[in-house]
Amino acid sequence: MKQLIIAEKPSVARDIAKVLGATQKSKNYIEGKNVIVTWALGHLLGLKMPEDYNKDWANWEMNTLPMIPKKAGIKPLPKTRPQLKAISHLANRSDVSEAVIATDAGREGELVARWILEYVKFKKPVKRLWISSQTDRAIKDGFNQLKPSKMYDDLYYSAIARAEADWLVGLNVTRALTVKYKDSLSAGRVQTPTLAMVRKQEEKQEKFRPETYFTLDLSYQHLLGRLQLKNPRQFKEREKLEAFCELVKKEPIKVIDIKEKKKTEAAPLPYDLTEIQREANQRYQYSAKKTLSIIQRLYETHKIVTYPRTDSKYLTTDMKQTMKERLHAVTVMDSSRVKTIIKDGGVVKQKSVFQNGKVTDHHGLIPTEQAPKLEKLDNDEIKIYRLIVERFLGLFEDPYVSMNQTIIAKNKEAEFIFRQNKVESYGWKKEKESETNQLDFKVGQGIPHNFIINKELTTPPASLNEGTLLGQMEKHSLGTPATRAEIIEKLISSELMERVPGKLMVTAKGKQLLTLVNPSLVTPDLTAEWEISLEKIAQGKLNHRQFIQSIENETTRLVKEIKMSEDKYVDHSLTTKDCPECGSKLREKNTRDGKILVCSSDDCSYRRRKDPKVSNHRCPQCKKKMEILENKNGSYFKCKNCNITEKMEKKGGKNKKMTKHEERRLMKKYNDKEEQESPLALALKAAMKDQ
Repeated sequence: MKQLIIAEKPSVARDIAKVLGATQKSKNYIEGKNVIVTWALGHLLGLKMPEDYNKDWANWEMNTLPMIPKKAGIKPLPKTRPQLKAISHLANRSDVSEAVIATDAGREGELVARWILEYVKFKKPVKRLWISSQTDRAIKDGFNQLKPSKMYDDLYYSAIARAEADWLVGLNVTRALTVKYKDSLSAGRVQTPTLAMVRKQEEKQEKFRPETYFTLDLSYQHLLGRLQLKNPRQFKEREKLEAFCELVKKEPIKVIDIKEKKKTEAAPLPYDLTEIQREANQRYQYSAKKTLSIIQRLYETHKIVTYPRTDSKYLTTDMKQTMKERLHAVTVMDSSRVKTIIKDGGVVKQKSVFQNGKVTDHHGLIPTEQAPKLEKLDNDEIKIYRLIVERFLGLFEDPYVSMNQTIIAKNKEAEFIFRQNKVESYGWKKEKESETNQLDFKVGQGIPHNFIINKELTTPPASLNEGTLLGQMEKHSLGTPATRAEIIEKLISSELMERVPGKLMVTAKGKQLLTLVNPSLVTPDLTAEWEISLEKIAQGKLNHRQFIQSIENETTRLVKEIKMSEDKYVDHSLTTKDCPECGSKLREKNTRDGKILVCSSDDCSYRRRKDPKVSNHRCPQCKKKMEILENKNGSYFKCKNCNITEKMEKKGGKNKKMTKHEERRLMKKYNDKEEQESPLALALKAAMKDQ
């Protein structure tokens, strides 16, 4: 009898098949003596759409809302139906005795496999493979420790609850807003409060007014001591601070206290997904989605890092025995540093990293025992892998130790504080920090009245970028490490938010959306409560049906409020230009190919580019690229600089200039013809031979 193993992707299935000795490959699976390894292609099934429950729900009309099915159902996704059919056939084979879920070890991975098994009506025993890396050793160890799938039922219920909650709130609120205001307005239980966070920061910037103020430093042998004030911006006018200086000069300033404090800073813990996405955004301006995609390749394709979609920075105690092997694997990244660590015993000095209680589904992101083949990694992959390796190596190194000294000098009128630090051990910090001047202060010594007046200007709050937004989402439990990148991308694709260099901005459409939905959907509080509930479901502390009932009630309330609303909406994407086909106003849309204009009427399909497309055709006068324009006679070239126009010949036209490739092909054709003799010449030759 055989095990039917369901992986999430073909690449993972091939790795599992290789380890288990399955070699008979077919289009939809790989078979071995005791196993059949098949795969999903991400999700093969999804929740049914409104029209699948009720034909009346197919039309976007307000009287059909809210749409709340009696029981949620699933259906095959059209593009992956053949693979689902193949798995169904395999599941019903008489020689299959049990199934093994080998999809990603997490909430979404559990949902992928469970929906497949539910759809094909699999009634035989089911086991679960739970691994955090894709190395041969990890796969082999994982199959030796398969668990009954029932151990992960609560995780499955959590995944179902998340999917159904998103369906209920997302589809109903989005449809209500779109119908009410006659524009595509997307809202959701996570994406809307995320959008609100960006807008809130923008409002702080809009309300900000720069303020000039003056500060005072006391200079002693190039070391500066700052005047201590309850209000650091107390002096708005230089003259008042100068008058204060004259008052302070009347009495000597003496050192009254010297405080010393040793600061010991242990190496940072391994990354979780959110932190490395923030770091990559700050260092390399990578989007959250791009960073996740890179780590996914390092995990699946190269097998040199552990499972990326983790929310933990800790490791389990049983991993201690694998640390030296992982250490040897990363030697190629920093040979001298690794050799020093190994020479020192290869012992993890950041002891607090091993905490079983703080590891949820997966441990922190670290290298695997498999050495990287750097020639197979692209530049982006090397950058991200290096970040992970640097964090990992820090665990084996001594803490950073410094002695911080605070010197308090004062007289009757003023108090100044000097600070200086001395590094005693750089430890894991390889970048040398600049030390302050080491001056020898003594209690009671006098400090000369050498004052420096500084003109300062208050700075506005910083805009949110993807890194800081991810931090805010994590703080308020919005989404999970695995979904936050997609939430940001959805807001951008829905034209509610846009990327500009170094920051994220809410569009005019997004600003209006935030005023149209219920405040409970704008603030992160309610959504954070839902995420906490989903985690409770995963832990078996909350019934998922109870959670869905509360979401249904919330959906009904949100839709009712939109129906009753008297708020006005202005479609800022509508232009003053008329559609040449029906006369309706044209709407401006952003696409990958640039901005386009589409007809605002649902019954009209007219669309065109907003700005002319630039061709590779050069202007005969200035040699710059010409634009492609259209009129009633067809397309033509026009130079923006010289206003010269040229007719664009249609493909196959008589006057079309022949390319070099076409010229060579035609010459070859004629040459071949010349080399071949005609049928008449061949017949004459044959007749002469017969004579």
